[in-house]
Amino acid sequence: MDKNTFTGLFLILIILVGSTFLLKPSESELKREKAIQDSIALAKTNSTAATSTSSQTLPLKTKIDSTALSGPFGNTYAGNNQPIILENELIKLSISPKGGRIESVELKNFKTFDQKPLIMFEGEANQFGLKFDVQGKTINTNDLYFNSSSAGGIKVTKTDSSALTMRLNYSHDQYVDFIYTLKGESYQVGFTILTKGMQGVIAPSTRYLTLNWEAALKQKEKDIHSEQRYSSAYYKHGDKGVDHLSVSKDDKKDLEEKIQWISFKQHFFSNVLIAKNGFNKGVLTVNTSADPHTVKTFAANMQIPFSKEEVNSYPMEFYFGPNKFSTLKAQGYEIEKQVDLGYWPLKYINRYAVLPIFNLLEGFNWNYGLIILSLTILLKVVLFPLTYKSYLSMAKMRVLKPEMDEIKTKVGEDNPTLLQQEYLKLYKKAGVNPLGGCLPLLLQLPIIMAFFFFFPNLFELRQESFLWMKDLSTYDAFFSFGFTLPFLGNHISLMCVLMTVSTLIYTYFNNQVSGATGQMKYIGYISPIIFFGVLNSYPAGLNYYYFLANMITFLQQYIIRQFVNDDKIHAQIQEHKKKPVSEKKKSGFQKRLDEYMRQQNAKTKK
Repeated sequence: MDKNTFTGLFLILIILVGSTFLLKPSESELKREKAIQDSIALAKTNSTAATSTSSQTLPLKTKIDSTALSGPFGNTYAGNNQPIILENELIKLSISPKGGRIESVELKNFKTFDQKPLIMFEGEANQFGLKFDVQGKTINTNDLYFNSSSAGGIKVTKTDSSALTMRLNYSHDQYVDFIYTLKGESYQVGFTILTKGMQGVIAPSTRYLTLNWEAALKQKEKDIHSEQRYSSAYYKHGDKGVDHLSVSKDDKKDLEEKIQWISFKQHFFSNVLIAKNGFNKGVLTVNTSADPHTVKTFAANMQIPFSKEEVNSYPMEFYFGPNKFSTLKAQGYEIEKQVDLGYWPLKYINRYAVLPIFNLLEGFNWNYGLIILSLTILLKVVLFPLTYKSYLSMAKMRVLKPEMDEIKTKVGEDNPTLLQQEYLKLYKKAGVNPLGGCLPLLLQLPIIMAFFFFFPNLFELRQESFLWMKDLSTYDAFFSFGFTLPFLGNHISLMCVLMTVSTLIYTYFNNQVSGATGQMKYIGYISPIIFFGVLNSYPAGLNYYYFLANMITFLQQYIIRQFVNDDKIHAQIQEHKKKPVSEKKKSGFQKRLDEYMRQQNAKTKK
């Protein structure tokens, strides 16, 4: 063999070996081909299934009308209902041959409040299927038996993925497929509806198929009333954002515009169906169930377009998982907007300020009680200038009170207009803003209210303990009545008691600083009692935050008192009175005060 021949053969060998590796199909392509071959195998066994259905033993207590057996899809009204298990490290799906649907979902890493497996939904009250007309009869695939591409269970590893095809046969080459795909370490379940050859079976007038989904969601948290308060049906308009049905009462809504996804949301977990091409329109319903262990019942009837083509495909996705903001955001499609962070501007405070700080602190792997403490300290440090300004303003008003009492004695209470004018003259001379103590507090109010939404919806606090509080996401029942009282419920929350007591003490010292009298003094004591009735059933984490906020405020006021002396304030006010008007720098309040007095003098002259 000469040199040229050897070189040519060697190059051919390299090309053959290289092409073997370069043209080798990927893992995903192999799995896709396997799913297709499984579907072909199902079609080939259809004739055998059709003839053997009549000889199958029907499930116990199943009754089928003989007219149904002789009608369209007649051979699919009976079958073996042994579920197929599809699971990964996070979720376990039980897929029923009857309806070809997901009949139950278990989240493996979570438990209910009583430490039972956390099942998203299960039972006959849960349905899923297509509705369409054939030969003048309405077919509901939820009632029909599908053939499966797998006879047993499929467990997906961390780096793997798998597919399962459930086929509803009308004839050898006319069928409806429900195709499920699952990846490792994912809460998402790929779901595709595929119809082949059904354009000649479904009624010619059909333009849309109706996708019916119903679910009764059972109690998963300690307080079912709180769980109901945060549970409802959510949906996303194609271009109008996320909206929801009422959370406080039964509700029904006709969705006339294109919808990208719908969600049956509980307090801390969601069942979301995402249509990649959108639903044309539909109807959503949510109802409070009479069953004491059912949170709410949900129903959706969504329309998907049906064309007279050989094959129609509808790509979708399910999300079965926790309502943790970061987890929801990672799924895409803005489903994280289900987490109620409050109204404007509260949701922006929570979304862009509180949540990032909380996530930063969470990265230190501290106990969540310590994270709330750190978050409260940081917040109070940031707001300290406002707290100082408020305290200083109230101290000035307290120092002026003896002079105000003299004016009140001189003018009397019979002429409130004149009395108010004399007060305003005093404020102007002293350079004091009577609202100076209130304005800083009002600026802090949105942040205080933002936490009212933040903590009850914070998934991270679920079943996290701190001190005697076993679960920061719900109330800590220090004492249970055994019966229900108005406003209080059937328990007393210890952290709510501590919060209320600290608020009363704070009110007492605040009155000492501001010199409040009369109705204002007593309103300050009544409000904490009212809030005790409201917050007694709210999460211990929220009451813990309010308690910490009060205690840190006590510490701040103690420090401020060391630097603020009433005698010095009084001396500063007297010096200010002596200054000529031309030397006094007017604040915005003083300018408005001058304009108000000018108008009052003009009215008096008239």
